[in-house]
Amino acid sequence: MTPSSSAIIDEIYAIIESRRGADPESSYTARLFHRGRSKIAQKLGEEAVEALIEGVKGDKEHLVMESADLLYHLLVLWADVGVPPALIWDELARRAAEKGEKPKGKK
Repeated sequence: MTPSSSAIIDEIYAIIESRRGADPESSYTARLFHRGRSKIAQKLGEEAVEALIEGVKGDKEHLVMESADLLYHLLVLWADVGVPPALIWDELARRAAEKGEKPKGKK
């Protein structure tokens, strides 16, 4: 049985959190935390651009890989700011409910 997408994200987030105080020489995640939020945001931006390029090219295999990199760096940023994935799931649920309440044909 495959875990749900949110469970995988939650698990990766927990691993990222556990690396916060690790040795930056032995952990890429710890190195990102050590370099600070600006570096984390820079890496997130780089991965976003790479994902965009692969999406425009239509290269599914590379888009999948770059998307995974993008999500990882987003999770590091969430952890650095103190935003647990549950807050994102709650916001997405709120938006889905809001969309469901609007009359059809309206944005």
